[in-house]
Amino acid sequence: MTNLVRSNFQAHPFHLVSPSPWPIFTCISLLALTTSGVLTMHGFSFAQDFLYMALLLVIFTMSFWFRDVISEATYLGNHTLAVQRGINMGIALFIISEALFFLAIFWTFFHSALSPAAEMGAQWPPKGIDSVNPFELPLLNTVILLSSGFTVTYAHHSLIQGNRSGALYGIVLTVMLALIFTGLQGLEYTVSSFTLSDSTYGSCFYFGTGFHGLNYVAPYIIICLFLKTKKIYNIES
Repeated sequence: MTNLVRSNFQAHPFHLVSPSPWPIFTCISLLALTTSGVLTMHGFSFAQDFLYMALLLVIFTMSFWFRDVISEATYLGNHTLAVQRGINMGIALFIISEALFFLAIFWTFFHSALSPAAEMGAQWPPKGIDSVNPFELPLLNTVILLSSGFTVTYAHHSLIQGNRSGALYGIVLTVMLALIFTGLQGLEYTVSSFTLSDSTYGSCFYFGTGFHGLNYVAPYIIICLFLKTKKIYNIES
């Protein structure tokens, strides 16, 4: 076997990713996003502009990174069965870590609620905290959340049955509900009378709902990638 043939021969089914600038760019943009976010919370007037710029930079770098991943999975055919099994295992581990993460948040909440400290007035919610009415915006967001689960399940079953148009309509409705959910969550933050630093109640509320919102936005981005993949494959033809 010549050196040229040996260099093009791969004896394993795994994908060795070529050098890419997007991981380091993503790390830099996330560092800028978190730093500017902390400075904004501490009242620095210039930090909010940097926060928006860092957010746009994160969206820019992630978009190009997703573009390369889609190209590797479609045009280049680098996602073999072994690679797909590795991706599935990674997603499973990610879901398990998310479950443990939210378990810690709920543990903190119920520990503080069932056994409130004397420093908080020995009551829950703590004294001076005007809690959110669960039958207003939270109830509406819960209905939207359950509705989006119905629409994405409808899209999934339509895709299995070969109903491409039904799958597309389900995905589009899911994206619309995700945008409405995110907007209402932001509205809930603006009308809340307490902040992240207002005792354990504020920390649990913003920490739990904030990360839950991120876990809702992330699938929304993945669904948008599915729409991009659909455009690549042109499954309507």
